[in-house]
Amino acid sequence: MVATIREAHRGDEDALYRLVLQLGHALAPNRAAYDATLESYFAGEHPSVFLLVVDDGTPQLGGYALTTIVPLLATNGPSAQLQEIVVDDAARGLSYGTLLVRAVEAECERRGVTQLTVASRRAGGFYDRLGFHESAEYMRRFFTPTPSATPSQ
Repeated sequence: MVATIREAHRGDEDALYRLVLQLGHALAPNRAAYDATLESYFAGEHPSVFLLVVDDGTPQLGGYALTTIVPLLATNGPSAQLQEIVVDDAARGLSYGTLLVRAVEAECERRGVTQLTVASRRAGGFYDRLGFHESAEYMRRFFTPTPSATPSQ
């Protein structure tokens, strides 16, 4: 079995959704919202790195990493945030997470990104081993979408 990294593309929607359902969720996944958001990434509406790990021995995706890129005033160039990373439950222990992070790092370097951040409460040791260091506490606030901001069904 050989694991490879590739960009996400149209046709991956259902397999990606299966992985999204494995993430710990503060908000319940909504397929219509997921489909609209995923299409916006495929349409190039958001600067991002969206990579998948695929094992040649199985039709299932082994995992994915979604990283957004934005210009910040204090980083002397574009900054990236590893927003989501998930490895399929059945593929844990196969180093897919490491493969994904290393591929994200390489693509960020290729694009001239000056920093890559990740918010991680449960996987700090994993990121420590990959050379990340703790620099801030992650906090968040949720908002209720207005009807005009909700994807049409």
